[in-house]
Amino acid sequence: TQLSLPSGISHNPFIVLDPEVFRPLCPCDLEHFHVASDALFFQTILSHSIFLTCTSSCLLQSPYVTPVQMSIARSSDFCFMICNGILDDTASDFLAFKQRFFLSWGSILSFLEHLLKLLKDYAVPMAVVNSQKAAELAVALELEGLPTLESLLSVLENEESVRDLVQRPGQRYKGQNGTEMAAIKIQSCWRRFRTRGDYVKYRRQRWAAGVIAISWLLHAQMTRMKKALKESRKRHLEMFHTRAKHLAANWNHIRTSRRTIIHIPSLGTSALRSQIHQLLSQLSSLLSVSFSLSVLTDPDVDVIYVSPVQLGDDLLQYYHRLLRLTSDVSDERVKIITPEAIDHFRTHSMCLSTLLKYSPRTLKRIRNLIRGRSAYIVGGVLHSDDLDVADALGVPILGSAPQVAQLYGSKSGSKRLFSGAGVPVPPGAYCIYNQQQMYEVLAQLVTSNLEVKCWLFKMDNECGGWGTAYCDVTLMKSYKWALKEFRRYGFEKWSNLWAQEPALLHILEELPGFLEQHVQLVTKVRFSSWDVFLEAFLSQVAVVPPSSNPVPPSDSITNLTVDMLVEPNGEVSMMSCGDQIHAGSPFQFSGSTVPQSSMEPTDLHTLCMRIGETCKARGVLGYFSIDFVTFLHPRTMQQQVWATDLDLRYSDQLSMTQLMLMMSGGTLDCRSSSLEVPLPMSEVEGQDTQEVVISKAICLDIITRTIADHLQGALMTFARNLSAIHQEISAPSMQGESNFQGLIKDIEGILGIAVKNQASAEMPTENLGTETTSAHS
Repeated sequence: TQLSLPSGISHNPFIVLDPEVFRPLCPCDLEHFHVASDALFFQTILSHSIFLTCTSSCLLQSPYVTPVQMSIARSSDFCFMICNGILDDTASDFLAFKQRFFLSWGSILSFLEHLLKLLKDYAVPMAVVNSQKAAELAVALELEGLPTLESLLSVLENEESVRDLVQRPGQRYKGQNGTEMAAIKIQSCWRRFRTRGDYVKYRRQRWAAGVIAISWLLHAQMTRMKKALKESRKRHLEMFHTRAKHLAANWNHIRTSRRTIIHIPSLGTSALRSQIHQLLSQLSSLLSVSFSLSVLTDPDVDVIYVSPVQLGDDLLQYYHRLLRLTSDVSDERVKIITPEAIDHFRTHSMCLSTLLKYSPRTLKRIRNLIRGRSAYIVGGVLHSDDLDVADALGVPILGSAPQVAQLYGSKSGSKRLFSGAGVPVPPGAYCIYNQQQMYEVLAQLVTSNLEVKCWLFKMDNECGGWGTAYCDVTLMKSYKWALKEFRRYGFEKWSNLWAQEPALLHILEELPGFLEQHVQLVTKVRFSSWDVFLEAFLSQVAVVPPSSNPVPPSDSITNLTVDMLVEPNGEVSMMSCGDQIHAGSPFQFSGSTVPQSSMEPTDLHTLCMRIGETCKARGVLGYFSIDFVTFLHPRTMQQQVWATDLDLRYSDQLSMTQLMLMMSGGTLDCRSSSLEVPLPMSEVEGQDTQEVVISKAICLDIITRTIADHLQGALMTFARNLSAIHQEISAPSMQGESNFQGLIKDIEGILGIAVKNQASAEMPTENLGTETTSAHS
């Protein structure tokens, strides 16, 4: 046999064998002799002191053996081998090991049984056992139980090779009972897989059952809650109607007796208003306080004003000084209250009535203030929570039901109401739900009304210009071509659809790209671009009315607002009327001149009464305002009036008008559009003239309570004072950034029209009066 000898042993033609370890073999048995490795073979040989030589040609059955004594250092530990899990108990090394550790042989034998079983199970061909380690470990583990795999491997001299073999995948199934163990493993894996699948299915079903149970519980709870809320709102609505009937039956007595008015300027639940609720609340709170002060001219009225924001000391001082200008008004008659829920819901878009609903301390204070007295609520845009507040306070509301207010307070609802009243309305369309429909409707409107140059896009619940965009269609190439076709056919033939069809197709083809480039937003506070506006525009019912900017020049167009009141007893009356003043944009209302001078008062009164009667017939109650636009028709050159908007709440114009009447002591006759102010006292004995200086050249005579003797003088003073205020509050680098300059220009335009009308009225020839009627002082 060719073997590789370890270093230090020369290659000789003989093999050295230990006769006790390796018995003589015949040549036919040599093929059954296997050695794991050459190194292990020589390690086994060198561990013994008795050697035997034999020739390499053959091995005799009974060779002549001569023992050779060699002085080779040997280990103090006994080592013996285990081949294929079988221990040769007749080997000299094993017998010497047994003799040396005879006293603890029972523990060692038990340990060896576990080691032999491990070697058989993993089919280890050869293992060299360190007898000293085996004996020590067997004694140590006698009282600790079964030995572990690590402890069994630690007694082997060839531990690493045996460990690699034991950790080899599938090696266990090559040893004893390997087939049975493989079958057991396969069966256990299959049972585990099947059981795991059943368990996962059970967990999934259990989870699904839990989700279904929780969903059902939530659904049942939500159903109960919705049912409770529905019953609560139904009860609140029934109580609202009951109190409204009581208010109507006793209105004549209530309005002449001692009473308390609770003013709640809430903005309702409109989606657009809720998004800009905080800013609108801050803007409207300053003017709505004027209502609380103006009604104090009646000595039998006390006011509780619920403010949507905390009023600063400077504002409170300002309003108290206004009250002191009227000698018969006491500060105790007005209470300004802020709900405590404002501090808890700063990041929520809640209307004022909702905040008051969740403010128990404020509700308790109001109940204490109105105890034993007649009281009613004057709200803003009514909401279902207004009914809840009214029910909590036990007082009626001077206003429409929330469903009626939301129906007719929208743009589309106001158009239906104006049409029912038989009032002229601008051509337009509403209930637009997709982009293609909008293009088709707008193209048809432009084709049918070529005299209209500018068109508006309004959100259905828009207010104050926040949801308004406009475009000038005169920039369209197809519009210019349509005008040529219109002049070729004439007005009579153009009303036929066959004449309009070619122009309609051209305009419809150009319209999408034109709107992308030329649509202008009135304000970019809410919407930054046309795409953002269009997405919100199409997400709700929309209105596309034309703007009040037809073909005639812009100085022939005026806007006016009329405030109406439908009392609980059914009486309809005009409370205020004024021409609008615009600043910066013609679509944003900044103020008004009272009384109006844009159209004949009798015609305006007739239109307003028709609208008021229609509102009363449809359940509208309380304060509301109507917007009109007047202009000269391009063909007939006659003045035309359109009703454009309806706002079902107490307006800012009415607040300021009432405050002006309180300060001046005047009376306003809306039927004749006249304002009468008492003449100033020529002499006041024992009292010096007092002035409240707002800025340089801005003074109000407290004794006369007048600014000018006529409308033109008042407007000139107003424009001059605005310019002075603008210079005072603006830095040099900020000049022109506010809306003061635009407002001044609008006032100057009104002054020019007033002067021209006055000159026309003084002419001995026929009074043209084509723009506006003369103003009444």
